[in-house]
Amino acid sequence: MVSISFGEKIKIILKRKNMTIGELAEKTGQTRQNLSNKFSRDNFSEKEIRKFAKILECEFDFYFIIKDTNEKV
Repeated sequence: MVSISFGEKIKIILKRKNMTIGELAEKTGQTRQNLSNKFSRDNFSEKEIRKFAKILECEFDFYFIIKDTNEKV
């Protein structure tokens, strides 16, 4: 199974919502350059991801799954 980064997931959602990184940056009070740098480093806090989800009108769940029991933590 191929894992994609949070940045790539956000870019997919942006494309589906016809929104640019610049527009997302504006809505979050960041510069486009700063947000682009975060995308290149895939360096987002959970708080930022939740803010993106709200702006993009998406649900976001963040959890671990214990492999031997499939329990979500």
